[in-house]
Formats: sequence, structure tokens, C-alpha cells
Amino acid sequence: MSDSNIKMVEPPEGVVGEGFFATKLNDVVGMARANSLWPLPFATSCCGIEFMATMASHYDLARFGSERVSFSPRQADMLMVMGTISKKMAPILRQVYEQMSEPRWVIAVGACACSGGIFDTYSVLQGIDKVIPVDVYVPGCPPRPEQIVDGVMKLQELVRNESVRRRSSPEYQELLASYNIK
Repeated sequence: MSDSNIKMVEPPEGVVGEGFFATKLNDVVGMARANSLWPLPFATSCCGIEFMATMASHYDLARFGSERVSFSPRQADMLMVMGTISKKMAPILRQVYEQMSEPRWVIAVGACACSGGIFDTYSVLQGIDKVIPVDVYVPGCPPRPEQIVDGVMKLQELVRNESVRRRSSPEYQELLASYNIK
């Protein structure tokens, strides 16, 4: 790979002078958060296989700061729900979400996680947004690794532009209250 193909992360806008650089705290924190998301995979079916391909060397999600896959909710900030979620699994998914510390983000990967997919039955949850808030939806059955990478990039953009104070805002507290999450 030549040096001309390497793209560096652009610094946030700021004031540059001799020996100093000043910018807004929101921009610096947003850039740091967006480029260091730690994913927690919650994979139940075929979308999990696509996630494995996404993490492998050909697609390499680590390029986007998601190097460390965490299997502990307390050490992750990006929950990636992939596959069919049964109604019996919904309380466990919610518990995993609640164990994650703030700030936390959720990506629904695949048709089943987004809307129940082809399983319009009494036992399948018709979208994980019935039990937890979702930030990014990645459609497909199953979605290609490129789509998953695109979903992570969309989440990075959301995180980069999010205010540091958003999580303590009345609107966010109201959203969590609508899900009965304290």
C-alpha cells in the first residue's frame, strides 16, 4: 500500500498558532470516542458469521478503532445485536444493555434484529427496538461485511457529532424512561 492511499484522521477544527492548538472539548471527546469504539457482539445466528468475516483480515474492522472485541458488557460501549432474538432472549439482551456503562450505542445488524425478519411468529421479537434503543440499523439477510462496516462508520459519525452533555439531557432521560431503563 502506498503512502498516497493512507488516510489520516483529520483533527477537529480549531485555532492554530505558534506552539498551541485550541478547539472545543466536544470535538476532541467526540473524535476520541468515535475512533475507539469497543464492540460487544450479541450474535445468535447467520449475521454472526458475517460479523466474523467483518472482523477478519479482509475487512478488518480494527481499522476503524474497533480492535478490541469485548465479551463483557462492562468493558464495551457498542452493542452489536446480530440475528434472530426470541422473546425469551429479550430480557437477557436488555440486561446486557443495562450492564453497559454510559455512553453506550447499539447497532441492529440484519433483518431479524431490525424487524424480526422473515420470522413473523409469536416467539420472535419483531425488532430489538422493542426492548432497547437502537442508534444504527444495518439491513440485509444477512448483511454483507461491507454493510456492517458502513453501519459502524455511520455510528462513528453519530458519536463524533454527539454533544458530551447529550447523555444527561432531559430528552435522553425521557428516551430511557420510555424503555423503563433507569
